[in-house]
Amino acid sequence: MERKKTGVVNIKTLSIVQVALMIAITTLITMTVRVPTYAGYTHLGDSMIFLSVILLGKRKAVVSSAIGMCLADILGGYIVWAPFTLIIKGSMALIAAIIVYRGKNNGDNIANNIAAFVFAGIWMVFAYYIAGAFVTSFLLSENVTFAQGLIVSLKDVPANVIEVLVGIALAVPLSKMIKRSNYKF
Repeated sequence: MERKKTGVVNIKTLSIVQVALMIAITTLITMTVRVPTYAGYTHLGDSMIFLSVILLGKRKAVVSSAIGMCLADILGGYIVWAPFTLIIKGSMALIAAIIVYRGKNNGDNIANNIAAFVFAGIWMVFAYYIAGAFVTSFLLSENVTFAQGLIVSLKDVPANVIEVLVGIALAVPLSKMIKRSNYKF
């Protein structure tokens, strides 16, 4: 089996470095600006999920988003959320990537990218709403039913919506600037 090379760097090595770097950046950005909410926190990390989709493609974005966000939860003291985050943020990146790269799109169509990020964001808000009800009723409180957990979990929905909107507002121009710079990933 022959390995493809780009210049001096092996493509497999380059991919590992890209994913590791995006994991670190995602974790750092997520942990840098955190605003506590009822059961968790809101942050700027979604912008890095969207950026990774545009710059790295589907597989690398899913891995870097899921692990980077999960690490932020673990390192930031929100370990109860880590399993949910791993699945929700990885799925969020996958949904965005499927839409960003559908048909003949290659990440350059800004309207398509925004639509992708909105749909991925809707998924994230809904998934954390359900996860919040689960955490509230089964992990944090003894006498709270799941139905009551759903009501309590509504408190974090506005913060999650803002998180997605700010993520889109940051990622779209940033990805355009990076792509315009002809920096090769």
